[in-house]
Amino acid sequence: MFETDWAKLARMLSDRPYMRGDYQRETTPVTTWLVCAIAGAFVIQFTADSQLPAPWAGLGNEFSLSIAGLKVGRVWTPLTYWLLHSTSNLFHVGLVLAGILLIGREIVGALGTKRFLAVFGASILTGAVVWCAVNWQSGGELLGATAGLYGLLAVFALLYPNREINFLLFFFFPVTFRPKHLAMILLLTDLFAMVLIDILGRNLPFAYAPSAHLGGMLAGWTYYQFFHEIEWRVGKGSRVATRTSARTSGQHLPDAEEIPEPAVPGRSRTEIRAEVDRVLDKINSQGLGALTSEERQILDDAKDLISRR
Repeated sequence: MFETDWAKLARMLSDRPYMRGDYQRETTPVTTWLVCAIAGAFVIQFTADSQLPAPWAGLGNEFSLSIAGLKVGRVWTPLTYWLLHSTSNLFHVGLVLAGILLIGREIVGALGTKRFLAVFGASILTGAVVWCAVNWQSGGELLGATAGLYGLLAVFALLYPNREINFLLFFFFPVTFRPKHLAMILLLTDLFAMVLIDILGRNLPFAYAPSAHLGGMLAGWTYYQFFHEIEWRVGKGSRVATRTSARTSGQHLPDAEEIPEPAVPGRSRTEIRAEVDRVLDKINSQGLGALTSEERQILDDAKDLISRR
C-alpha cells in the first residue's frame, strides 16, 4: 500500500531528530565563531601595532595581501588578509562584524553551516583574485573581510529580495529598504569607485577596495545561481549532481506539485510547503530554541492539517 503525500510529509516531520525528544540543540552559531575569530585577530593586530617593538609591530604585513608580498613569495596572504583590519579606523572592523551577525543570522538557516562558510571563504578568495588582477601593475595592499561580507549580502539579496528591512537611522529616523535595492546600490557604487580609483587612478581620503567587493559579490551570485539548489552525491562509480534542496541534510519534503491542495482558505499548497520547509531548515541549522512564536505556530498548523487528513 502506497503512502499518501501527506503521510510522507508526516513521516518526514517525525523522522527529523529535532522533532523528537532526544534532539540536542545547536550550541554556538557559526556566525558567532566567525565574529570571534575576526575580533580576536583584530585585538592581536592592534596590540602588535601599538605595543610591541619592531619587527613585531609590522607582523600584520606578513598576513595582509599585497602585490609586493606575492612577488616575494607570500602566497598564503590571499587566505589570511581577511583577518586583518585597519587599526586606525574602528568603523572598518565594526561594520564587518555587524554585517556578518545581521546578515549571517538571516541566511545561515537557508544555507547550512558548511555552505555558509563555503560562500564566505569563496567570496574572500574571489575578492583577492579580482583585486590582484586589477591592481597587479599599480600595487597596493588589501586587508579586511569586506569581500566575504559582500558575498553574504549578495546571497541574502537573492534569497529574500523583497523582504522589508526597518531600522532607525541615528536612533531617530525610520528607514525602510529591501535587500535587492541595497545590493544594487552597493554594486553600482563599487563599479563607479573601481573606474574612479583603479582605472583613472584617483585617490580617496580613505582606503577603499571596490574590486575586492565586486569579487565577493560575484562569488555570492555564482553560488546562488549554480550551486544553491545542487547537492552532489556519489552514485554508482561516479559523482552525479541532482537539483534538490541543499538545506535539509539529505531529508527533503515532497515537491509542491506532489502535495494535494489543502482546504485552508487563502493559503496554497506551495505557500504551506515553503513555510514548513523554511522552518525545518532553521531548526536543522540553529536549533529548536531559535524558532519564533510565529514559526512554532506554522509547524503546529502543518501538523494539525496533516492529522485532519
